[in-house]
Amino acid sequence: MPNCQYICIVKLTEMVYRTLSDAEMADIAGRILYEDNHILAFNKKAGEIVQGDKTGDEPLPETLKAFIARRDNKPGQVFMGVPHRLDRPVSGICLFAKTSKALERLTAMFRDGNVQKTYRALCCKAPAVKSATLENWLVRNEKANKSFIVPEGTPGAKCAKLIYTHIGDTDRYHVLEVRLLTGRHHQIRCQLAGIGCPIKGDLKYGAPRSNPDGGISLHAYEIRFIHPVRKEPVTITASSAPGRTIPWVSLP
Repeated sequence: MPNCQYICIVKLTEMVYRTLSDAEMADIAGRILYEDNHILAFNKKAGEIVQGDKTGDEPLPETLKAFIARRDNKPGQVFMGVPHRLDRPVSGICLFAKTSKALERLTAMFRDGNVQKTYRALCCKAPAVKSATLENWLVRNEKANKSFIVPEGTPGAKCAKLIYTHIGDTDRYHVLEVRLLTGRHHQIRCQLAGIGCPIKGDLKYGAPRSNPDGGISLHAYEIRFIHPVRKEPVTITASSAPGRTIPWVSLP
């Protein structure tokens, strides 16, 4: 038999991420609130997206991958999983998973309500009651990308619960701290509008005018959870809203 040689050529491909400028590197580094081998908490600006959409704008996980690849001189693929997301017009804490194990566990924790989430909202009107629990039934309209309060028993409706407290005021607006007890589409925006307190800049839910940056004055202020790997309590606070100078987020 003829002597046959089989040559296997393996082409190694390297993941290539966008090269970030020095200014971008410094901005991202300054907005990392917490990081270890498994998770990264980032202070999102209003307008940044967590997951890709029809705009084609770069989502935060891709930006963070590029950041880590350059910072750590890391060849190959960078893992950055998304266990939850914030709406584009909202600022504040967004938690990412740096390992598949952390992603799986964090996703289950968010789904099962084992992450305590606190927001701060700058509202156009003060609530009639300083602090209260709101419980409503919400239906999501996919076409309008909006949720509506409906009577209990309405087909497709889901129960939404939150606790709010009026904690302070600016010259024209009112700061509410909100603790979510459920996680429904546009829940805070819809429920606060339902008591006559639309969030500043939120035209979709009754605010009279938009914000200059196109976002709304809703900020993911604090999260508490048990670390998915270390099993230790973690509390992360974002006491400022990037790109905004009004100090309402940092009220005591």
